Amino acid sequence: MNEIKKILIPIDFSEHSLFALEYAKLFAEKFNAELILLNVVEPIMFVADLTMGQVNIPSIEGELIQKSEDKVNEIVNALKDKYNVRGLVRLGKSYTEIIEFAKSENVDLIVIGSHGHTGVEHLLFGSTAEKVIRKSTCPVLIVRPQPQK
Repeated sequence: MNEIKKILIPIDFSEHSLFALEYAKLFAEKFNAELILLNVVEPIMFVADLTMGQVNIPSIEGELIQKSEDKVNEIVNALKDKYNVRGLVRLGKSYTEIIEFAKSENVDLIVIGSHGHTGVEHLLFGSTAEKVIRKSTCPVLIVRPQPQK
């Protein structure tokens, strides 16, 4: 087993991804590893009409990226006194960006939250976590939603 030096946490600011971050912090403490928070903003596509197909609206994407960067920086700033942490935002398809980033940065572990969708929800929304598991070249820890109290 390789030493864990870099831990990637895909974060969408949901309670599920923040819960996964709590697990990742435990690993970072144990292995003195770097935490890397990655938020992926998916491109916004609108159907203009049947002749033009889909139209991309970059101004909305720019605003979403800026808001995501602000949120990521807020989390990083809250953690930086105790952890070696950095955060970034990318534009693209979530699972693709997560996998490509993990490869390019030689990430040792991905810790990702699961929304726990089943049945029809799973068919409609798919699972980023499931796609990351199938295509990742490094170990992936799936953190299931917290049990309801």
